[in-house]
Amino acid sequence: MTTENKSIVGRALAGLVDTGDVDTLASYLSEDFTHHRSDSTTSTRAQWLAAVRAALGPTAGMRVDILHLLADGDHVVVHSRRRLPDAGPEIVVVDVLRIAGGLIAQAWEVIEPAGQAAANGAWWNAGV
Repeated sequence: MTTENKSIVGRALAGLVDTGDVDTLASYLSEDFTHHRSDSTTSTRAQWLAAVRAALGPTAGMRVDILHLLADGDHVVVHSRRRLPDAGPEIVVVDVLRIAGGLIAQAWEVIEPAGQAAANGAWWNAGV
């Protein structure tokens, strides 16, 4: 099951990452899909897909490197690094996706600007 779940996520992301194909991504989302952000906001399937479509303009040419694609049971974790063109900002993203019935049912997303990683970890380093 974990290999199949990784394949589902890989196919869902491939079109979006390579060509901005939101429709292929949408076909892998359950009708009751929920997207969660680390700031406690949640989006429905329709809201999240609209946000993804709206982001395609400002993020045109963004390079996405998938560093890790890991699966355990019904969860798949995607660790990626994303850079805007022309030395634009860079972010590191961890997505945790729950698969149910062969579709992505939930996603949790954590985004950190790469340039702020050291400052964001300062609280941890103070105790070491």
